Amino acid sequence: MNISEKILKLRKEKGLSQEAFAEKLGVSRQSVSKWESSGALPDIDKIIAMSELFGVSTDYLLKDELPESEEAPVPENEEEIEAVEVEPAETPVENVSEPKSRNKWMKTAAIILVIAIAFTAIAVPTYFGGIKNMWYEANGGKLSYPYVLVHGLGGWGEGNSINDMAQYWGGGSSDLKKVLEAEGYEVYTPGVGPVSSAWDRACELYAQLAGTRVDYGEAHSKEHNHNRYGRTYTEPLIANWGMKMNGGQTVKINLVGHSFGGATVRLLTSLLEYGSEAEMQAGGEDTSPLFTGGKGNYVHSVTALCAPHNGSSLTEVLNTVGSTLGVTNTTDMLMTLCFGVAGIAAPVEGIYDFRLDHFGIDKIDPKSAIAAVTASGNDHAAYDLSPDGAAELNKEIKTVEGVYYFSYAYSTTQQGKILGRQVPLTSTLPILSPFALAMGQYKGTTAGGIEIDESWQENDGLVNVVSARYPAGEEYMSLPESPEDISRGIWNVAPKRTGDHGTVIGLNAKAGKTKEFYIELFTMIDSLER
Repeated sequence: MNISEKILKLRKEKGLSQEAFAEKLGVSRQSVSKWESSGALPDIDKIIAMSELFGVSTDYLLKDELPESEEAPVPENEEEIEAVEVEPAETPVENVSEPKSRNKWMKTAAIILVIAIAFTAIAVPTYFGGIKNMWYEANGGKLSYPYVLVHGLGGWGEGNSINDMAQYWGGGSSDLKKVLEAEGYEVYTPGVGPVSSAWDRACELYAQLAGTRVDYGEAHSKEHNHNRYGRTYTEPLIANWGMKMNGGQTVKINLVGHSFGGATVRLLTSLLEYGSEAEMQAGGEDTSPLFTGGKGNYVHSVTALCAPHNGSSLTEVLNTVGSTLGVTNTTDMLMTLCFGVAGIAAPVEGIYDFRLDHFGIDKIDPKSAIAAVTASGNDHAAYDLSPDGAAELNKEIKTVEGVYYFSYAYSTTQQGKILGRQVPLTSTLPILSPFALAMGQYKGTTAGGIEIDESWQENDGLVNVVSARYPAGEEYMSLPESPEDISRGIWNVAPKRTGDHGTVIGLNAKAGKTKEFYIELFTMIDSLER
């Protein structure tokens, strides 16, 4: 059995499709196909990676094994050896009688030595301080990880016609992407479903980053009665994402999510690392690489801005006092609020993309969009934004040990002198003031038994400060002043800032201050240990 046959055999035993196997090694599916058909041989670093993935030695992969029927006969005793006549050579040759076993041993030793040299050349520089950076410089330079900014509920990104008129990132008054690119950063602002669930949004984000067809998962799609597949992206947003370059450096990304975008990037990172057992069982060999796991190292950092990690009490407020406010549909109201925060009165038909292709709808007005997603049961943003829905979502999301996590909470309320509860500041965006006031007074218990007490009352007009700090039950620490003290795998919680839900994206804020915030954030992230 040669190396091609062994790779094929081990891959199938591992239950991996060629595409999933290729993702784990950071190569194309075509490369795997060539390896398994003897059309090409893998590089040494890929052989090492395969040995670790399959739990076999590199010697096993590299050393060909003959079938028993083709093995050379071995003499049973010394007398048989002596009976073999060998004609003397005209010129004496040294080591003519050297056993073949010694030659095989020498070949094996040579292969092991080559692997050891290659491993030392890659692994040692990768893990030791200054030597590591010197190695990077000698192999094309230290990689710059791009930043991917993901919008919240009701938002939009590149490729949506409305973005040509008003940019979500920048609050409609400036184009934050261009501002940051002018400073030398590589920035992307993809668009995902504005009213879709965190799961659907994460699947759409992955497809754009990887350059593939959106796969919402066989199990998830059947459960929520929508199509499994969505749009196809022929070109990856991030070239060579997850692959090794410049001396063994992995091409990683920094994910930044505003509002509901925080849940989106958290879930994407968790799926990349841990996958989905339900989807692997339902999808078999057709399972998307997103659900097979083992790719947590594709992400360098996750930053959540005003993100409702534990949901928003506003959903409870609207459900409780909806009739008084004339609200008949909570999702409708949340959409209207988020459109306002993003700088528009309402989406305009023809220039606003709801990305509901998987529901079989390609052109709809806002009311139809809301009806479409709510008909799916709980597979929509409004449910994930509720305290009960967020609690369910948090059960599916786990932090990844090697990823840096940051969160930023904003507050637009203060302790009232008369009622003793939270009231909005005069600087609060007008559309948010009444809701900041209502959230600042509200107390109650959700249908799922979550108590909304006084600790929830301080808010940014849409999200409670206590919810924006970190997901309940997860490990956290205050953001250290020195990047050297920042830890991976836990939430680094920044000091609370003054502002409403739109401030951090540049709405109702000075462009210079917004730029300053992101430069400060990106500078910190770029300085982190890799």
